[in-house]
Amino acid sequence: MKIAVAMSGGVDSSVTAALLVEQGHQVIGLTAKILLCAEMDGCQPRYDVCCSPESIHDAKKVATQLRIPHYIVNVEDEFSQNVIDPFCAEYIKGRTPSPCINCNTSIKFPELLNFAKELGFDMLATGHYATICKSNRYYIKRGVDTDKDQSYFLFNLSQDVLKHLILPLGQFTKREIREKARELGLATAHRPESQEVCFVQDNDYPRFIEQRLGFCPPHGDIVTTDGKVLGRHKGIHRYTIGQRRGLGIAWEHPLYVVAIDATNNRIIVGSKDELLAKGLVATQINCMKVTIAHNTPVWVKTRSTQKPFKAHATYENNILTVTFETPQASITPGQAVVCYDDDGAILFGGWIDKSIN
Repeated sequence: MKIAVAMSGGVDSSVTAALLVEQGHQVIGLTAKILLCAEMDGCQPRYDVCCSPESIHDAKKVATQLRIPHYIVNVEDEFSQNVIDPFCAEYIKGRTPSPCINCNTSIKFPELLNFAKELGFDMLATGHYATICKSNRYYIKRGVDTDKDQSYFLFNLSQDVLKHLILPLGQFTKREIREKARELGLATAHRPESQEVCFVQDNDYPRFIEQRLGFCPPHGDIVTTDGKVLGRHKGIHRYTIGQRRGLGIAWEHPLYVVAIDATNNRIIVGSKDELLAKGLVATQINCMKVTIAHNTPVWVKTRSTQKPFKAHATYENNILTVTFETPQASITPGQAVVCYDDDGAILFGGWIDKSIN
């Protein structure tokens, strides 16, 4: 089989390529160049992100070790427009985005697959810890390594992409993959884990957003859930649901950000109990294993590292309503909600619009 491997320069994608070569497939390596040079200039070498010059160099080095062709796919402009710009815009709207999911959906998978097809390679493999299955439809299933499972990040892939996708690492643990890389002597065997947001070099989101937009969002009031003004915030882009630190308010009990009112430029704070929600409403739904749901029992994740919890889901008129069996904290607009069945298969997922309190 002719398979293109998305090689990030990390250990997972390196072993993915090695495994496919061992199995006798005709393999090429593709690395997406997604960061604008202006974002990288003057920075220290980065081995903890999937798209730095150092990562691209390591991907090419592994390809040379495996004796497979390697190509760099320049998608800088597409990444800037479809990932970075929406990232900034969401924060200004008082939402907390998931740029890695957007990158997978709009950049990495479709762009690399299209490039591969131009070279006569009809399948794309990645190093994600998840599996791909097919019944009536293609769908993603959780990987066996529950600590490393990355199915959450793949919920928004289309059927057109899924039918061309191979995920060889879904049946392995991270420890096994590290050991395999060491056995093969791959250059990336000891590479650190990639960070989630590759384009924010110092994890200072507010600074990045202000620099990108060319202005500082206005200050405003910090208020309680009943409207009492407690202080001032320095721009809603500096806050997210569940945040406790950085409020600058001394109060009789710990305060958390429980809502962001972008229309009135207010940060709403409350007690830990006020963070709890009974459910959520999501839009922009992507159906995987099934296309209908009415009070369907599901397992839910609203964050990538979260342990799935029980709920019931109804999907009607392009709106997904999820009702939790037990209240959950920090349901955050802009983040993804992903619903699974008992076997760990993704049924559907979408973008959280609001919590139900």
